[in-house]
Amino acid sequence: MLQHATTLVTFPTGSTEGASAVRELVPLGTPEQPGSGVGLIVDTTPFHPVDHTWPDQPGDNGTVLVDGVIYPVVDAVTGAIGPDGRFAIGEDIPVKRGDEEWTWQVVHVLESVPEPESLLGANAQLRVDADRRRALSAAHTGCHLMALALNEALAERWRKSPGREDSFGRPDFDAIAMESSRMDEHASTDRYRIGKSLRKKGFDPEGLAEQLPELAERVNARLAGWIAADAPVRIELFGGEKTAGLTARRQWVCDLPEGTASIFCGGTHVSRLGELGGLHSELSLAEDGTELVVVTVPKLL
Repeated sequence: MLQHATTLVTFPTGSTEGASAVRELVPLGTPEQPGSGVGLIVDTTPFHPVDHTWPDQPGDNGTVLVDGVIYPVVDAVTGAIGPDGRFAIGEDIPVKRGDEEWTWQVVHVLESVPEPESLLGANAQLRVDADRRRALSAAHTGCHLMALALNEALAERWRKSPGREDSFGRPDFDAIAMESSRMDEHASTDRYRIGKSLRKKGFDPEGLAEQLPELAERVNARLAGWIAADAPVRIELFGGEKTAGLTARRQWVCDLPEGTASIFCGGTHVSRLGELGGLHSELSLAEDGTELVVVTVPKLL
């Protein structure tokens, strides 16, 4: 039976390397695909796993070195152990992230390990692909900055307060209308649903298609100003929490010229906006007007 202890993580501080004892190795195959991988679980890891509830940022890649042998880590995913000892991974987890009756694991996906039992208890040297991590972090930071700039650009379209505001007191279009958000090494893609529910909350979509070029210009001007200010970025545990566990509530915090902005986030980020040589958002609207798509491309120095 798997040991019940939530994985401690160091990726929120920007760490890409670490050492820890191997706690478990679990088969990741199915009856249809019995040899499709092995999941390595350690006590503490720098690897960021993809979140099964909100899979916006992909899991890290990298390597694990055990007893002189290097094992490529092809993915990092979320695993969980239920109160009955049941182990589930990724989309098969039947509860939301952070459910207190479950313990939560970072599962390092290895393509194959000839003798998994030989690794148990051994000391593992864990190393994240730092270049890929940096690219994903840039995309994730860009996503949050775009959200704040978009909220500002669309603020005049609200006929009434929707009841949710961002850090600067503007209607939080990003949080209210968000349908999905995905990052890769090149960009973030955010999709917003503009339907009856959003209209009832007070958003006016009339003439949005015609205004898109102006909105994009305003968003990109704001992004350029923030990057020029080289504002510091950090991840903070929410509400005074002390644990470094995988599912501890964290928030992205950025000290922008207008004030300090914060957004709940479990991903990774650059440490200063000056690490970005540029950030550009493109806005497009579906022909029927029901979906706004924003692609934000960062440029790393």
